[in-house]
Amino acid sequence: MADVRDMYMAHALMRRELGLLPRVVRGVTPGDAARAEIVGAHAELVTMILHLHHQGEDALLWPLLNPRGGAEAAAIVPIMEKQHHAIEEANETVTALLPGWRASGHGGDDLADACERLYTAVAEHMTLEEREILPLAEKHVTHAEWKQMGEHGMKDAPKKSVPLALGMMMYEADPEVIKGILAEAPLPIRLLMPIIAPRTYAKHAKRIHGTATPPRSTAIPT
Repeated sequence: MADVRDMYMAHALMRRELGLLPRVVRGVTPGDAARAEIVGAHAELVTMILHLHHQGEDALLWPLLNPRGGAEAAAIVPIMEKQHHAIEEANETVTALLPGWRASGHGGDDLADACERLYTAVAEHMTLEEREILPLAEKHVTHAEWKQMGEHGMKDAPKKSVPLALGMMMYEADPEVIKGILAEAPLPIRLLMPIIAPRTYAKHAKRIHGTATPPRSTAIPT
């Protein structure tokens, strides 16, 4: 059956990067378009990861749990779907504000406020999902089906962003979970990605957060 530990890893990424985003946006001096572009590209990547993550659940996870999970699934899946809809609306607000801010460096307060609302919605959703959905997935979803959900997100992600995205996940991840994720990858990727991805994120984090070791997801208030 499904090993859902990789979901906690993805959630840690989103809790951390979305939770830190309002502060990073507010740290950009109004009118500093060069810095706004750097931070804006980071925000675009994180919001894309969130969108693809939920898209995979909508397309593959709920249709599996609904017929298999009985009354438990019937009670919680509609709540998950409603929360996804609210999160997508909040995410769209952020992505709509990004281009203007990236180009001018102005409007940062509105963007930061939107990022805070997005983070609040995401944090609440992930906590409920970890408590209610993941135990159901362990009982009713096979390993192969769970793997398909991860592949669904990867196929739509820009290939150049994969090392950074994986590095973002590896920052707080159990090495054994990473090893499992890479187990079926070609040998060069299995050997090189555990080296390249963390270095890529460390360099990126220093550029965005001012340190290669930003606060972990557990240190960010929900």
